Formats: sequence, C-alpha cells, structure tokens
Amino acid sequence: MKKFLFTFFLCMLTAVTLTVSARAAENIIKVGLYYGDKALYSANLENYEGSGYYLGWFDESTRSFSEIGFLPQTTISMTADGTIYRSGKTYSAARPAKTDGVIGGYHVQLLEEFPTFEEAAYAAAQLPDAFPAFVNNTFRVRMGNFTAREDAEVAAASYATRSWKDRYGMDRAVSGSVSAPSATGVVVTETGGDEILFAFDCSGAKSLGIQPNAGAGKAQTWFKGYRWYGGFEYRRSTGGNLNVINILPLDDYVKGVLPYEMSPVWPLEALKAQAVCARTYALLPSKHYDSYRFDVCNTTDCQVYQGVNLASAVTDQAVQETAGIAAMYGGKYAETYYCSANGGASESSENVWSNPMPYLVGKEDPYEKLTNIPDYAYTINYTFSQLASRLRERGHSIGTITSAYVSKTTPTGNVAEITFRDTSGKTVVLTKEACRWALDAKSMRFTISGGGSGGVDWTVNPSGEKLTSLSEIYAISSGGLVGQLSGGSTYVITASGTSLLQPSGASAGTGDGITITGTGWGHGVGMSQYGAKAMAEQGYTYENILLFYYTGITLANIIQ
Repeated sequence: MKKFLFTFFLCMLTAVTLTVSARAAENIIKVGLYYGDKALYSANLENYEGSGYYLGWFDESTRSFSEIGFLPQTTISMTADGTIYRSGKTYSAARPAKTDGVIGGYHVQLLEEFPTFEEAAYAAAQLPDAFPAFVNNTFRVRMGNFTAREDAEVAAASYATRSWKDRYGMDRAVSGSVSAPSATGVVVTETGGDEILFAFDCSGAKSLGIQPNAGAGKAQTWFKGYRWYGGFEYRRSTGGNLNVINILPLDDYVKGVLPYEMSPVWPLEALKAQAVCARTYALLPSKHYDSYRFDVCNTTDCQVYQGVNLASAVTDQAVQETAGIAAMYGGKYAETYYCSANGGASESSENVWSNPMPYLVGKEDPYEKLTNIPDYAYTINYTFSQLASRLRERGHSIGTITSAYVSKTTPTGNVAEITFRDTSGKTVVLTKEACRWALDAKSMRFTISGGGSGGVDWTVNPSGEKLTSLSEIYAISSGGLVGQLSGGSTYVITASGTSLLQPSGASAGTGDGITITGTGWGHGVGMSQYGAKAMAEQGYTYENILLFYYTGITLANIIQ
C-alpha cells in the first residue's frame, strides 16, 4: 500500500442551509489552483483531449462562459501584461541569464473599435506585428511590442502614414495611440513564442476565461503536469500575478478529488462513501470566495484535487453512481469530517475542536481491525528537555519538566487532556487537538508511559488500577454528599494519621522522558477511511458506511 494513503486529509467544513446556491443549481464549481502568494506570473496550457481554445470570460453568478473568440493553437501561455522575458518555454518578469526572447509591454492601439473578435483578428492580419485585444468590452487591434514608451510613440507616428484594406477592399487609416502595461491585463502567446496572439483587459471587472475545445470527446487539458476537465479563469483584478481557477461541473471535480483522497484500488462502496463526502464539502459556503472568488482550493486546506491523472474506471463509477448525493442533517449540509484511521474509536467533534455537532458523535469502531492498515500502531519517544522545548516553541512557559501524563480521556478512550509538570510544581495543561499537535502524535488515541510520565499515581483499592488525576477521584463527605476532588491541598487518612496527598511524579520521576504509544492517523472525527474500506470489504454499502460514521444524517440528491 502506497505511503500516500496516510496523508488523507481533513475537511474543515461549515454547515449551510438547504437553500441551494446559484453555484450548486448551475452544477458548476470554481477551484483555486494557484492564488495569493502562490499566484503565477505565467501559466501554460496544452490540449490533451480536443484542440484549440475558446476565449472569453465566466459570468460571476451563473458560471456560464461567454465566448468572444477562438485560438487554434495546441499550447498557449497566459502571462501578466508588461515586459516579458522568455527562456525556452518559461516566461518571467525579470531577465533570466539565458534570454531567448523579449515581449515589450507597450503597444500602438488603433483608435478604431471593431464589432467582433473576427473583425479585429482580420484587421490584425493586415497590419505589421498586430494582434486582437478585448479592452473594457470593446474589440481593438494593437501593433508592435516595445519595452519603452518612447519607441512605441515613434512607431505610432510612423504607422500614421500607412493604411490597410478591410475585408471589403476599403482603405482604412492606421491611426492609434500608445497603450501602456496594465495592472489588470493578460496577454496570450503560443507557448515558447514571442508573438502575442490576444490581449485581455477589462480593468478587473471581468477576468480572462479559457475554455478548451472538446472536439469529438470531452476536453482534457495539461496544466502543471496534471490533466484537468473544464475551463480556466485568470484573475488579475488587483495587479500582481495571475490567480488560476479551474471551472468545471461538480461531479467532474469530484472525479479529480476521489483518487487523491482515497486509493483508487479500494472497494467501490468505500469510494462511493468518499465521493459523497467530497461532493458535500464542495457544496458548502466558501471561506475563499470573498478574497479570491472561488469555492474550494485544491490542497489539504480544503481537500486534495489534482485533476484526472489518477482517475480510473472504478473511481469514475463511484462518482457516477452517487451523482448529486450529499450528506444532510436537519436540512443543512453535514460537516463530513474524515480521517485516515481513528485507531479504534471515533471522537465527538467538541472533544477535538469546540462545536458539538449531533452527527459527529464518538463511538467504538469495530471495523478498522478487520483490514490491514500499514503503520497503524506508532511509538514516539521524547526526553523531558525535548518536551519543554516543544512547549516553549508554542508559547507555553515551563521550566525543567519532571512529568507528563494523560490527565483526562474522552468517553471513547481518546486523549482529551495532557498535563506537564516542572520542578517548581508549575503545570501546563493541553486540551483537545492541541494534545496531538504539541506531541506530533499521529492520532488522538494514544497513551503516555515512561520516566515520570505517569505523573499522578493514585491507586484504586483493591484493584490496583492507577488513575491519572484527581478529577477522576470522588469522595463521600461526612454529610453523605458525593463530590469530585479538584486538586489543591487534599488530604487522606492513612494508618499513621492524616497525610497530604501528593502525586508521585510531581516530585520525582523514574526516567528522563516519555514514550507515546498509539494507533490511527488523524483527528478521529467522522468517517475513518480505513474503516470505510473494511466495511466495504465486509459487504456494507456506502449508505451503511456513511450512516455509521455520521449519526442521524440523511442522504439526498440536491442537484436537480
């Protein structure tokens, strides 16, 4: 089993009302591929299935594509407007050591406006070094590419003495003015070339859209080593580099998520369960939309989406057989968290994060043990010095640690709290998922043992069971009331009289560190992917799987 199976990812989702957005109604998803500090100066496309590219833009509300022109080339590059340096097939804003070509950012733009892309393209073909452009909703023609405004002005003056013949044989004057590089402009070239094929600049009100031509089949396009369905949007509304967004039908998107979130060779019913989780996530409100105008990203910050390179007949079948199905609870989309393996018991959401959700309830998981899970068990060793350094790096103030122990567990036996104690008696208490992150533990299901790690050593008579904190001990008062001990100065009556209760590990340990022993991988909330695999291997359906891991949900077809 490939190691990547253990990098299954968390879905940090937010509930949404059943009211279906325009995005869902149109069945179109916008996926951020490169954006923010990872935005691209230049982005290349190459046809894989189909030939050529339609030019235009995507409507912001309906997601429909408005076509304005067509380029027949197989490989094209979209680059931020300005002076562009080329080395081979790579375009950059700074001159590289090996420079094969330069595209200037200054042009001479004809004063004449054209009614269509075709009319502008025809005119450009009659003029020297010219190309069509779509500028603030009008079709124009630009000529030349100059690195300095002065050179463009000289060219404009010389062009004024020329004329060109339109398609009706009429002489037309060449009269134009200099266009300077724009903070919202994008130019299109054939990849590896220096000739501009098209320029787009609507001052940020619209963004350049590219829709690959499907030909006789379904368009697939190479970009950054991956094959993608759908079209692409290049947003440059505030200057800088290009935010690259993939725009495609919802289930085509799910086909590009599924083989990266779950092994493509796993049972069909497990893949179908994962497909429903992925689809549900895509239908939720976006934390990225206000800033970047897309619905989901393609990394672990959302869920991994890398096109269709790894898609197979089985993964596509899983998407098709669950088409439009989403997980619902109380008329809202369910927050379908999932992890690789919970280690033997899932966990309630409030015990890992904060908000309790009625369908994310921890329960014993009898299924993981029924399938082979590579590296299921793990062990981590820390010295007390290493522990102190890790805590300080995370902003905690602590001295020389003498003990560290699990001071509270959840009803399903997962870690809920860890206490660290130093030589002065000072404690640092971590709760919920901070326990996992601080110790770099693979799961929430682990124990701590070793030198002084069992910092509290309360023995329960007559069983001899050791408890880890006073919070687990209850006493009956003289008035018959049952109360939980809470620390502080607590005394017990011994054979020799009254004695102050002290945790043994607080004053001395038997070693210089701890050993963490655990099972599973991930936060443990919601569906276990390996548990889903095991259930599918036992003959359960995807509905059975989802209803086991998400208590009380319903499955509904929300795409009409």
